[in-house]
Amino acid sequence: AVVSTQSTGDQKMSGLNETNNESYKYLRSVGNMWQFNVEDLHPKMISRLYKRFDTFDLDCDGKMEMDEILYWPDRMRQLVNATDEQVEKMRAACYTFFLNKGVDPVNGLTRENWVESNRVFAEAERERE
Repeated sequence: AVVSTQSTGDQKMSGLNETNNESYKYLRSVGNMWQFNVEDLHPKMISRLYKRFDTFDLDCDGKMEMDEILYWPDRMRQLVNATDEQVEKMRAACYTFFLNKGVDPVNGLTRENWVESNRVFAEAERERE
Protein backbone atom coordinates (compact mmCIF):
# COMPACT_ATOMS: atom_id res chain seq x y z
CA ALA A 1 0.00 0.00 0.00
CA VAL A 2 1.06 3.55 -0.52
CA VAL A 3 1.82 4.80 2.95
CA SER A 4 0.95 8.35 3.79
CA THR A 5 3.34 9.86 6.27
CA GLN A 6 3.01 13.08 8.12
CA SER A 7 5.85 14.39 10.19
CA THR A 8 5.22 15.32 13.80
CA GLY A 9 8.54 16.54 15.08
CA ASP A 10 11.07 13.71 14.94
CA GLN A 11 8.36 11.08 14.80
CA LYS A 12 6.69 9.94 11.57
CA MET A 13 3.10 8.83 11.68
CA SER A 14 2.15 6.32 9.03
CA GLY A 15 -0.63 3.88 8.62
CA LEU A 16 -3.10 2.18 6.42
CA ASN A 17 -6.59 3.37 5.58
CA GLU A 18 -9.14 3.32 2.77
CA THR A 19 -7.03 5.70 0.66
CA ASN A 20 -3.97 3.44 0.53
CA ASN A 21 -5.19 -0.12 1.20
CA GLU A 22 -7.60 -2.20 -0.92
CA SER A 23 -8.99 -4.13 2.05
CA TYR A 24 -9.80 -1.01 4.09
CA LYS A 25 -11.33 0.49 0.93
CA TYR A 26 -13.58 -2.55 0.56
CA LEU A 27 -14.59 -2.58 4.23
CA ARG A 28 -15.53 1.11 4.16
CA SER A 29 -17.50 0.60 0.91
CA VAL A 30 -19.79 -1.87 2.69
CA GLY A 31 -20.09 0.22 5.86
CA ASN A 32 -17.69 -1.82 7.99
CA MET A 33 -15.61 0.51 10.19
CA TRP A 34 -13.30 -2.21 11.58
CA GLN A 35 -9.89 -0.80 12.55
CA PHE A 36 -6.68 -2.69 13.32
CA ASN A 37 -5.51 -2.79 16.93
CA VAL A 38 -2.18 -4.52 17.58
CA GLU A 39 -3.35 -5.30 21.14
CA ASP A 40 -5.83 -7.79 19.64
CA LEU A 41 -3.02 -10.02 18.32
CA HIS A 42 -1.05 -12.65 20.19
CA PRO A 43 2.72 -11.94 20.13
CA LYS A 44 3.37 -15.34 18.51
CA MET A 45 1.10 -14.36 15.60
CA ILE A 46 2.99 -11.10 15.16
CA SER A 47 6.29 -12.98 15.18
CA ARG A 48 4.99 -15.50 12.63
CA LEU A 49 3.80 -12.72 10.31
CA TYR A 50 7.16 -10.93 10.48
CA LYS A 51 8.97 -14.18 9.62
CA ARG A 52 6.74 -14.52 6.57
CA PHE A 53 7.47 -10.92 5.57
CA ASP A 54 11.20 -11.56 5.85
CA THR A 55 10.86 -14.56 3.52
CA PHE A 56 9.32 -12.39 0.80
CA ASP A 57 11.59 -9.36 1.33
CA LEU A 58 14.40 -10.81 -0.77
CA ASP A 59 16.72 -7.78 -0.63
CA CYS A 60 16.12 -7.26 3.13
CA ASP A 61 15.33 -3.57 2.72
CA GLY A 62 12.25 -3.62 4.96
CA LYS A 63 9.88 -3.29 2.02
CA MET A 64 8.08 -6.08 0.18
CA GLU A 65 7.84 -5.27 -3.50
CA MET A 66 5.73 -6.89 -6.18
CA ASP A 67 8.80 -8.05 -8.13
CA GLU A 68 9.99 -9.90 -5.00
CA ILE A 69 6.60 -11.63 -4.80
CA LEU A 70 6.64 -12.55 -8.47
CA TYR A 71 10.02 -14.25 -8.04
CA TRP A 72 8.31 -17.24 -6.38
CA PRO A 73 6.23 -18.41 -9.36
CA ASP A 74 9.48 -18.47 -11.37
CA ARG A 75 11.00 -20.70 -8.68
CA MET A 76 8.05 -23.03 -9.23
CA ARG A 77 9.33 -23.59 -12.76
CA GLN A 78 12.63 -24.88 -11.37
CA LEU A 79 11.19 -26.86 -8.47
CA VAL A 80 8.35 -28.70 -10.24
CA ASN A 81 9.17 -28.17 -13.91
CA ALA A 82 6.10 -25.95 -14.40
CA THR A 83 5.12 -24.88 -17.89
CA ASP A 84 5.12 -21.24 -19.02
CA GLU A 85 1.32 -21.25 -18.84
CA GLN A 86 1.35 -22.57 -15.26
CA VAL A 87 3.92 -19.98 -14.22
CA GLU A 88 1.91 -17.15 -15.79
CA LYS A 89 -1.28 -18.30 -14.03
CA MET A 90 0.60 -18.41 -10.73
CA ARG A 91 2.11 -14.96 -11.35
CA ALA A 92 -1.37 -13.52 -12.01
CA ALA A 93 -2.76 -15.17 -8.88
CA CYS A 94 0.15 -13.97 -6.72
CA TYR A 95 -0.19 -10.45 -8.09
CA THR A 96 -3.91 -10.29 -7.29
CA PHE A 97 -3.53 -11.91 -3.87
CA PHE A 98 -0.66 -9.68 -2.73
CA LEU A 99 -2.24 -6.54 -4.19
CA ASN A 100 -5.21 -7.25 -1.95
CA LYS A 101 -2.84 -8.04 0.92
CA GLY A 102 -1.58 -4.47 0.60
CA VAL A 103 1.50 -4.71 -1.62
CA ASP A 104 1.30 -1.64 -3.87
CA PRO A 105 2.63 -2.35 -7.41
CA VAL A 106 4.71 0.86 -7.35
CA ASN A 107 5.57 1.48 -3.70
CA GLY A 108 5.46 -1.99 -2.16
CA LEU A 109 4.54 -2.54 1.49
CA THR A 110 6.76 -1.69 4.44
CA ARG A 111 7.49 -4.18 7.19
CA GLU A 112 5.89 -1.84 9.74
CA ASN A 113 2.55 -2.09 7.90
CA TRP A 114 2.69 -5.83 7.12
CA VAL A 115 0.90 -7.10 10.25
CA GLU A 116 -1.93 -4.57 9.93
CA SER A 117 -2.24 -5.28 6.22
CA ASN A 118 -2.63 -9.01 6.93
CA ARG A 119 -5.27 -8.47 9.58
CA VAL A 120 -7.36 -6.01 7.54
CA PHE A 121 -7.20 -8.45 4.61
CA ALA A 122 -8.55 -11.20 6.89
CA GLU A 123 -11.34 -8.90 8.08
CA ALA A 124 -12.27 -8.02 4.49
CA GLU A 125 -12.42 -11.73 3.63
CA ARG A 126 -14.70 -12.35 6.64
CA GLU A 127 -16.93 -9.52 5.44
CA ARG A 128 -17.11 -10.98 1.91
CA GLU A 129 -18.40 -14.30 3.30
